[in-house]
Amino acid sequence: MPQYKAPLRDMQFVLHELLNAEEHYAKLPDFQGNVSRELVDQYLEAAADFCENELSPLNQVGDREGCTWNDGVVTTPTGFKEAYQKYIELGFPSLSAEEQYGGQALPNSLGIAISEMVGSSNWAWGMYPGLSHGAVRTLEHHGSDEQKNTYLPNLVSGVWTGTMCLTESHAGSDLGIIRTKAEPNADGSYAISGEKIFISAGEHDMAENIIHIVLARLPGAPKGTKGISLFIVPKFNVNADGSIGERNAVRCGSIEHKMGIHGNATCVINFDQAKGYLIGPENRGLNCMFTFMNTARIGTAVQGLAASESSFQGALTYAKERLAMRSLSGPKAPEKEADPIIVHPAVRNMLLTQKAFAEGGRALVYLLAQYADIVEKGETEEERKFADNILSLLTPIAKAFLTETGSESAKHGVQVFGGHGFISEHGMEQIVRDTRIACLYEGTTEIQALDLLGRKVLQTQGAMLRDFTKIIHKFVEANKDNAAMKEFVEPLAALNKEWGDLTMQIGMRAMQNPDEVGAAAVDYLYFAGYITLAYLWARMALVAQEKLAEGTTDVDFYNAKVTTARFYFKKILPRVRSHVEVIVGGLDPLMSLDAEHFAF
Repeated sequence: MPQYKAPLRDMQFVLHELLNAEEHYAKLPDFQGNVSRELVDQYLEAAADFCENELSPLNQVGDREGCTWNDGVVTTPTGFKEAYQKYIELGFPSLSAEEQYGGQALPNSLGIAISEMVGSSNWAWGMYPGLSHGAVRTLEHHGSDEQKNTYLPNLVSGVWTGTMCLTESHAGSDLGIIRTKAEPNADGSYAISGEKIFISAGEHDMAENIIHIVLARLPGAPKGTKGISLFIVPKFNVNADGSIGERNAVRCGSIEHKMGIHGNATCVINFDQAKGYLIGPENRGLNCMFTFMNTARIGTAVQGLAASESSFQGALTYAKERLAMRSLSGPKAPEKEADPIIVHPAVRNMLLTQKAFAEGGRALVYLLAQYADIVEKGETEEERKFADNILSLLTPIAKAFLTETGSESAKHGVQVFGGHGFISEHGMEQIVRDTRIACLYEGTTEIQALDLLGRKVLQTQGAMLRDFTKIIHKFVEANKDNAAMKEFVEPLAALNKEWGDLTMQIGMRAMQNPDEVGAAAVDYLYFAGYITLAYLWARMALVAQEKLAEGTTDVDFYNAKVTTARFYFKKILPRVRSHVEVIVGGLDPLMSLDAEHFAF
């Protein structure tokens, strides 16, 4: 099993050198003077130690043992519960929560960096505390004072965990057709009845209470998404003094037998007139839930990054040690019976692809996290609105593109190992299985693509897209006379312009037939993802070149940055051409065959 090693040097590069985290925090009133580079690095180092020494050794244990269900009770794999207690002791659950509820009031973007390490070392374990962050955010933004005082202190400390209970067996991602009911009780609470499926961490033995955030319908509610309300439904009711009360009518009916993430319990949760409490206004539950869902989608993007990083680490170590054949240009290790496979171009292509996706994905996720900081803590309404627009545009790109490239990276990890990658003991096939779900939950790639092209781009008449392409344009203009950046700036400028032109073409076709949006959406998302990472790789190359020109002693690190950026632009970015051709192909090839003529 690959032993995870936190990539602290690259994380610090992205945070401090690329994104100027200390300067970013200094501009936010809540963090001015409170969040130094030293403080950030201290938290990163503590998290790295925990992830390397506590979580990584449990990763294969969780996969092998899985969770067990017995009459509604779920037992987690060996060591999971103990690791969670250490996580609480280290204070990680409370990192970015409000101080008045026991939080440390540190930036959420710092928490995202820690989440990356947790996910890379043991994603199945990380989902238990991970879902709680969204529950905390939802209550902070939409809960009443009484609800906050009742639930937040224990959620923030990690003594309790949270879930999001959205979908049902007949609904999938179409939440407008959910059937779970909420009947008013005389005491102001509600009786929640229904069944929710695919509830990650919905039942377990790691915390004394689980707070479910549940979508349900009130009597007489409008049909569709405009008739959904949001409720708090605790596993155990909470007494007036905050202590644990009697068991609520919430039960885990079963756990799913899955392709991967075996260490996390994916539950069917049954509510049988369970006591619940309305969050926010009636019939506005989906609006409130978006706080949770956006947090979860960024978290899922982190899973894609984690897959690229963990598979790269395993593949790189193996490629340096494994001997097979000789280099076509002559022996590179003549003293050995064969050359290490890292000398072969085909192997290097896979390794560099993993590296480009991991480091590019890290830059994208951390950039997103900084925009999320501004949305929550920005000084002016103008700053918050602009950040929200950029975040709205980039979130579906990050969620879908990074999980798809993470899945690709995981496949490359198995391929580098050859036949040994297919064997469980090496742990590479586990990454493939664990990662595949990330392309599905929190909205499939196809749904994210429709959200990006249909809602975020076309419905805003391109306004959100222009906000971002202007950022790229300014970067290009600022560096157009820099000879060392020519190889990055020129193709980036051309693609940035093409992005707008291609969007206009799709929009014109969609005016004749709206299905043209669906035909183009997935390839449009890939196109957007490759350009977004190209922009970030160009920025990283610029920072590295400047450091080298200053005479840094860390020459190897910065040279590797420039070299990887060059690889991305020469070997990865040209993929956009195939996506453009598919988009130009339009709707007709997809719809010409009548459904009844599909045959098997």
